[in-house]
Order: sequence, then structure tokens, then C-alpha cells
Amino acid sequence: MSSLTRSSWGRVYDDLGVTLLDVAHGAIDVDQQVGGVVIHDPIDEPVYPPDAIVLAVGVQDPGALASLMSDAGGRGAVAVVVRASIELPDAVLGEADDAGVAILSLARGATWTQLAALLRSVLSEDDIGRTPSESLGGVSAGDLFAVANAIAALLGAPVTIEDRSSRVLAFSGGQESADESRVETIIGRQVPDRYARVLTEMGVFRDLYRDDVPVVIDPMDLGQGVTTQRIAIAVRAGDEVLGSIWAAMDGPLTPERTSTLRDAAKLVALHLLRVRAGADAERRLRAELVSRAVDGGAEARDALSRLGLAGQRVCVAAAALARGPGGETRSDQDLIADRERLTDALALHLSAVQRGAAVALVGDTVYGILPVADVSAEERSARLAEDFLQRVGSRLPALIGIGQPAESVADIARSRTQARRVLRVLAERPGHRTIARLSEVETESLLLELRDMRASRGDVISGTLERLVEYDARNDAHLIETLSAWLDSFGEVKTAAAACFVHPNTFRYRLRRAVEVSGIDLDDPEARFATMLELRTLPH
Repeated sequence: MSSLTRSSWGRVYDDLGVTLLDVAHGAIDVDQQVGGVVIHDPIDEPVYPPDAIVLAVGVQDPGALASLMSDAGGRGAVAVVVRASIELPDAVLGEADDAGVAILSLARGATWTQLAALLRSVLSEDDIGRTPSESLGGVSAGDLFAVANAIAALLGAPVTIEDRSSRVLAFSGGQESADESRVETIIGRQVPDRYARVLTEMGVFRDLYRDDVPVVIDPMDLGQGVTTQRIAIAVRAGDEVLGSIWAAMDGPLTPERTSTLRDAAKLVALHLLRVRAGADAERRLRAELVSRAVDGGAEARDALSRLGLAGQRVCVAAAALARGPGGETRSDQDLIADRERLTDALALHLSAVQRGAAVALVGDTVYGILPVADVSAEERSARLAEDFLQRVGSRLPALIGIGQPAESVADIARSRTQARRVLRVLAERPGHRTIARLSEVETESLLLELRDMRASRGDVISGTLERLVEYDARNDAHLIETLSAWLDSFGEVKTAAAACFVHPNTFRYRLRRAVEVSGIDLDDPEARFATMLELRTLPH
């Protein structure tokens, strides 16, 4: 097993080299530390961490590439990743040499999103809950990539560690020696659907999760792209199946291989449990810190400091799950899982585009504290939120309210209150919009608060509307609906009738009946305003 540190160049290349990355120009120092990943954006300049890897997404022009090499080197970056298909003229290579950066090429078929996710996974120095003194089986707790490499060394074959959904949690080096399907699995961090379906139909998963003995899969049974035999074993913690280990190797399942896989499964189970426990602890801690920070209490300043946000100008965003089509409800278990998915997805999105943002689930609401430096803070926060909602789409429908920029502890608490107010307006009008700032929905928010105040004081509706409500209840006459549509349409009968899906003559009859029953004077502007306001604040 490599003694290289987790965030070193050598470790990155051991894990991702050949399969995803290759050195196109320059040399890498295996002991050089890598500080983070930057996605190049020529319009919105990103913040460079020390010793960064820069992803040259969409940069093909030689002049732009040469300029990027110079700029990246000036900012302390150690490498720039380009597409393997891009030509590198001497001018680009010269700028890279002068800037002291290496040029890496991204393999054909891999996406920038996949590379960014894998790099961040490999570079994650502080696996949740890990301390330098903790180790399991001689491997730092939670370091699944090191575990995979250790198992691969014992078996003499490339290995993947996967969860119950066939998502790749970690993989060893040497994957390119297996076959095309294994490389595709590594690049996508997921067993391709066509293979997963075949494995399910063959009963492999059933056999795998039913016992603790390895299962052998003939490559001929899996179809095109698979030329190497697979041997898999379930990873268990008591009766719970946590995932599985998959080795790509030919030959018989010998007693030695069986013993090695069984021992490996026990070790992986300990690591997965340690990661899960650490992740839960980290999630609770971050939720507590974010909750204190946005509440504005006595501990808010300390919480902001621990989140790395002390003294910064920030916006608070509040996100929640949107009601599904038809207003169907989720089970409590599904709600909890979906809220955690929303939290993780928003945290991942912001970590890529907004350095320093803190995200946590507090109760049923996901709060994000976004550092904002310029005067267009609200607009930028709204754009980030809009980009996020477009990315998750219908897979995770959500609503996001944006509070105003804040610097002091009290202002941050106020920004959180504003974001919550906006979120409530969005929830009250499903399908109308999914993201807003307070300035865009303030009137609607005030009406909701007025409705709450009336309900808390036990105020009754006026005699005018009370008569219409009672008449509708007895006769199903839709007079309240008719009056409300007429007021909203400024007296335009055709527009109001269309809103009620009735003929204009039917609408006129109902409106006359509403005037007769209620006694309202529709020619009086004060009466119209009072009636409209009361209609907007009627309890639901």
C-alpha cells in the first residue's frame, strides 16, 4: 500500500491515472500536495485554493489555453487539465513551462463532472470523523481507496467497493487491465444499467446478499464489453448488507481467494460503519452550527467563526421540498431521506461554485449561508439557487427563498427570517415559482402574516363576506369565487369569467347575486379595497 499522503500528486495519479488522467506535458512531483479543484470560468473568476488543479472546461483556442497556463501558474496552481483531443502547440507548452504547471489530459468518454467529483473524493483529506490516530486493519479509518488498493494487492486483481445501489464508493488502481465495462463503471462511478439488469435477472444480487460466500460471475453471461470474470462478496454488519466488493479476475475461486475476500469484507464493513457514524456526527455538528449562526443568539458569533464565516458578508437561503404534482404526500421515511438528499445536493453544488458556503438541514428546512462580496449579492445568490434547481430538476423538486445580504449577527438572523418568509409564500402558491427574493414577494408575505394575525386574535369575517360564505355553503353558488375573480380582474367580466371557467352571462348573473346577498357597493373604491384585502386574508 502506498505511503503517499492522501492529497499528494502521487496519490491522485495512483487512483485516477490511466483510467481518467494522463500527463500530457511536464512532470509531476509525487510528494507535491494538491490543495483543491478549480473549474475555470472566464466570466466569473473563481477563487483559487493553494496548489490547485484547474479544469479547463470548454477551453480549446490555443491563445486562451496559453493565457490560462500563465494565469494558473501566477495563482499558484500545479496543473491544468485539458481534453485529450485538444492539440497543444509550442506556445501553450512554453507558457506551461514558464508558469511551472503540468498539463494533464482527460480521457475520452469521461465528463468534467465525473472528473471533478472523483478528484474531490480523492483529495478529501479529512474523511468524516477521521483522526490521525485512528486506523482499522492498518488503514486510516474511512479511507476506502486505500482499503481497495490493499485488497487488490492481496488478490492480484483490480477491486471496486460498491453500495447496495451498485454505486462505486472506492476503487483500486489497475482498473484498465480488466475490461471496457470496468473502466466505464469507474468513470461513471456506477455499474451501468445494462449490466445491473443482467445481474438482477441472473439472481446474482439475491445470492450475493443471502450468504457470506463469494459469488462467481462468468463474463459470457454479462454481455458485450465484459471479458474478465467477476468475483463478488457482500459486505455485512450483522444482518444489514452495507454493500459489496467486486474483483475482476479470472481463474477458480480457491480457498485462499475465498478467505481473503471474507477477511476483506469484514474490514470494509468496519470502514463503512466508521464513515457512516462519522458522517452522521459531522451532519449533526454542522446542523447545530448553522442553526446557531442563523438564529442570532449568544452563540451565533462562535458558530460563524467555526464555520469560517466570521466577519464576512453573507446571504441566507432557505430551501424545502416542493409538493409533488397533485399535492401527494410522502411517507415520513421518504421525507427524511429526500430532505437529506436535498441537503447533500445543495452542499455539493455550492462547494463547487461558492467557496466557503455552509449548508445544513435544520428541522424541515435546508439553510445555506453564502459568502457574498459584491453589491449584487442577492442576484448572485438567486442565480446560484436557480442553477441548482435546474440541475436537480424533477428528481428533487424544491423551493428556495433568498434573504437580504447581512454582515452582523443580528442582520444574519434577519436574513434567515426573510428567507423563511419567502419560502412560505412559494409553498402557498405551488407551481407559481420556485425561487424568489423578499423584494419580489413582500406584499404576498405581508398578507400571509396578516392572515396569521387575524387567526391568532380570533377575528371574525365581516358581515358582508359572512353572508356570502353562508349562502355558498347552503347553495354551492360560487359567489365568493365570483366576487374574488371580478376584483382581481379590475371589473373585466370576460377575463373574470374565463378565470372561473363560466360563460360571461353566467358570471354576470352570479355577480349580481353576490351584490344582492352581501349588500356590497362595488362602485365604492374603499369597499372594494376592504373586500379584496379581507378575501386575501380569509383562513384556508
